[in-house]
Amino acid sequence: MILVTGGLGFIGSHTVRALLDLGEDCVVVQRRARGLPAVLAGAKVAVEQADVADRDALLAIGRRHSITGVVHLAGSYPWPPVPAAPVEATRQALDGLLNIAQAAQEWGVRRLGIASTIGVYFGAGSEGPLREDAPLSMSASVSIPTFKKVGELLGGFLADTTEIDIVNYRISGTWGPLGHPDPFFAAPALVHAAARGTAPDLSHLVGPAFAEDGLDLSYVKDTGRAIALLQLADRLNHRTYNVGSGRATTNAQLIEAIKKVVPGARVDLPTGGEAAHMVLDISRLTEDTGYRAEYDTERAAADYLGWLRAGHDS
Repeated sequence: MILVTGGLGFIGSHTVRALLDLGEDCVVVQRRARGLPAVLAGAKVAVEQADVADRDALLAIGRRHSITGVVHLAGSYPWPPVPAAPVEATRQALDGLLNIAQAAQEWGVRRLGIASTIGVYFGAGSEGPLREDAPLSMSASVSIPTFKKVGELLGGFLADTTEIDIVNYRISGTWGPLGHPDPFFAAPALVHAAARGTAPDLSHLVGPAFAEDGLDLSYVKDTGRAIALLQLADRLNHRTYNVGSGRATTNAQLIEAIKKVVPGARVDLPTGGEAAHMVLDISRLTEDTGYRAEYDTERAAADYLGWLRAGHDS
């Protein structure tokens, strides 16, 4: 049985769905009580309400379930990005990560996977697809990549000293059903606007969006399946894996895909922009798990629009 923290959230629920489809039983840990999301409707999933920062509550789950692996997708970083009590927020974030590691050790699980982010590469200065062995900058402008870098370093130390198989997932920009507006890319907002028949509201973005802007975008169903494959692989040859599409998707390409489904969509963006196209090298993921993305931009846009038009609100 695989335990997934944050397993009822955006990427978490799709990861659980992929694990179930691959024949695994799952128990999900969620801090706040909530029902199963639509992607898990009818699924046989054990749900435990607990905060990973509460060590006793977390460890108790292992007495109720026979856990063989852990996928840690719950946020191990302060939220909101500038918390009112930053020292305490930092302590809770690190407690959550260390509690998960302790639980994995006490339960004797085969593998502990921990979510990281493409954001760790900001400032790395690498040209071309970003490889996992690229040197990383020691600084970050926002909290999430800061804490993910710290988490990767701590995970490496714990893997070496406890012999737990700890694996980092550097997850690219992910979009699709159950997602939310992202401050760094426009894809979710463009699809929602097309489904509603409105112009997109891009006020949440950190900067203006242009047609030529691009990023390694992964459809969430692919992201969840990649994480599931990493968790279940008989052998992994590395400690860190990029999880993405391995290609840049520009806003212009996405808009073209949207208009094939909604020809009158009012989602055009101005030309211009100088944003670099961050692309992940996913050769490690492919070689060690056999992963191949199932959703290109056109199929992903059509699937997401179909989901929203069926009455789902995210």
